[in-house]
Order: sequence, then C-alpha cells, then structure tokens
Amino acid sequence: MIIDELENIANYSNVPSFITDFLKSLKADIVPGRYELGCGVYANVDVYEPKEFEACKFEAHKKYIDIQMLLDGEERLDYTPVNGLDVSEAYDEKRDVMFFRNPAKSVDGVILTPYKSAFINTWEAHKPQISTGCKQVKKVVVKIPVNIL
Repeated sequence: MIIDELENIANYSNVPSFITDFLKSLKADIVPGRYELGCGVYANVDVYEPKEFEACKFEAHKKYIDIQMLLDGEERLDYTPVNGLDVSEAYDEKRDVMFFRNPAKSVDGVILTPYKSAFINTWEAHKPQISTGCKQVKKVVVKIPVNIL
C-alpha cells in the first residue's frame, strides 16, 4: 500500500502519465460516473455515505490495481496483506473481487481526506468506506490492469 498526497503522484514513475494527468485534473464538482482513460484503465467517481465499521468488508482484486482518492469528505480505509485471510466470498471473475472475514490480527488503516490517495496492489486486502462521522464523500477509484504496470 502506498499512501500519499496527489501532489506527489508524478514521483511514482510506474504510473503512466495519462493516469496522473487525469487525477491532477479532478475537481470536487466532477460528475459521478465511469471514465474511460485508455489502455484498459478506467475510473469510477461515486458519491456515497460511508458505512459503520461492521458493515464494511475486506476485499481484494486479481486483475486490477486500485488508486483510491477522495475528492470531498473523509473516510477510513483499513488494509492488510491477503495472505492468511479467510475468504468469506469466493473470487468473482466478472466483478474482479473477493471478500474476506475480518482478521483476528491487527491491521493498518489510513484516514483518506481530499486528494490523499491510496495505491492498492493485488496482494493487499482493503476495507474502504468506513465512516469517520462524515455524512457524504465523493471518491474516485482508478482501476489499472496489472499488465500495464
């Protein structure tokens, strides 16, 4: 997991410039929806109400790496390595997601605020959308095929 401010994203040379340019261009007033960025990369912009901790699930992907960044609001995102986690919902190839039970071991977490990003690789389970008391967030999730990085 890499957690950093948007202003530093160009320092990660493995992230193609068309992705960093898109992220740098985002403003909080962007219309929610799906944005095709090219080379199989796309971004989903969503507005939602963060959930209570118990309602959130650890998830992981096999085909896509995520860059998650809030545009408005605040939420907590927990993360931990996939190894050793108990699967609660088997991998769904069409949706590229599998879910895990909460681990007994301690996990790491970060409070995402506007323009702070989390780069989440396929070996990392993450539990997004955890409420910190904020009523609504706007978030972009960029989905990057593993074969282009």
